Order: sequence, then structure tokens, then C-alpha cells
Amino acid sequence: MVELGVNIDHVATVREARKTFEPDPVKAAVLCEKAGCDGIVCHLRKDRRHINDADLAALKKTVTTKLNLEMSVDSEIVDIACRTRPRRATLVPENRKEITTEGGLDVAGNFDRVKEVVEKLTASGIEVSLFIDPEASQIQAARKTGAGMIEFHTGRYAEVFNSGGDHEKELEILRGMTEHAISKELIACAGHGLNYLNVTPVARIVGMHEVNIGHSIISRAVFVGISAAVKEMKDLIK
Repeated sequence: MVELGVNIDHVATVREARKTFEPDPVKAAVLCEKAGCDGIVCHLRKDRRHINDADLAALKKTVTTKLNLEMSVDSEIVDIACRTRPRRATLVPENRKEITTEGGLDVAGNFDRVKEVVEKLTASGIEVSLFIDPEASQIQAARKTGAGMIEFHTGRYAEVFNSGGDHEKELEILRGMTEHAISKELIACAGHGLNYLNVTPVARIVGMHEVNIGHSIISRAVFVGISAAVKEMKDLIK
């Protein structure tokens, strides 16, 4: 069965809008786990725009499924990850001016640095995933870094699906690249822009291990509560 990782960043985004203490992303993580998610995702950005160091420390102590830390290859963040030791670290590109992650990590173009970070995280006992575009060259580079997992950036698929375009073409690319990743002994996951309308075709891809979703679930939670939002998503990916 495809697993569901829930990104709770935007619970912290709401908190930071007022620079107060609520809503608490750690309490959100507890509710998500009780609702049946398979892991909690958070992104510790250099600018700490939502999740902060205290959140990460509390999540490490509280999460009982698996904690997946999205992070750049910035030296400060790498050191924090090695001290905190989440179950998984997912390396992503990061631009301070972006609203959200705009594309996959260029592993091929930044191979030496990415490999160095993969090795450092692995030595700390952390499982490493690389957030990449669904391209053969990036899969090949990811394999050579020593990472055992990749997460496909599904933004292009989601954009085409949401606009009523030919999403089947993008879906076929994801299918082919998932098969290619598995042939290279990489675990394949997917995330970015996935929602209640477009997630099922991705979850049905043969060999897909996990989907990671944040904004859509937190948005749905505004209307139905976070537990119901998680359960609805779990039903869709079964």
C-alpha cells in the first residue's frame, strides 16, 4: 500500500502570521498520526519562515511514525539534522524568495556537494531521499550519491491536471521514471502540488512507495478538521 507523509509546515505558517504560539504544529502531527498517516514531514528553512528549531526538536521527541526533515544542503541545516537525527532527510533546493519549492534538486549539476551531504547524513544514521525532477539524468546522479530514495517533484503534473491539460502525458513520464528508479534500486516517492483531485493516479503508479502532501491537507483541515482531512486522503491513495 502506498504510504502517506503529511507535511505540517503550514500549521506553523498560520502561527507565524501572528507570531504567537498557536496553532501548534506538534499537536497537528499527533492528530495526523492518530488519523492514520505514515509519517510527518517538515521543512526547516534557512529563514525559518514556518518550522523553527524548537518545533523540530519537539517533533523529534513526539513523532512515533517517522519524521522526514526536508532541508537544503546549507551547512548550518546539515549540522542541525545530524544533531537531531530524524528518521529521514529529504534534500531539496531552496530559494529564499520562493513561495514554495519551485523544482527538483539539480543533483547532476551539484553532484559533489550533494554527495558530501548524503554521506554526512548517512553516517549519522539518517535515511536520505533526494527531491528531484522526473528525469533519467537526475535519477542516475541520485543513485551515484549513495542515497537510497528519491522523491519526484510532481509540480508539472499537478499544474497540467489542475488546468485541465493533458495530464496523462505527465503521468506517463512519472510512470516511466518510477520504473527507471526502481531498476536502479532506488525507492520512489512523489510530492508537490498533489491534492484530493489529482493524487489517485499518482498513488496507482506501480512501485510508488509514498506520497507526501501538505498544503492541500492543511487547507482541507480548515473546513473538516485535520483528522478527517488525513483520513480522506488516506482513502484516496489506498
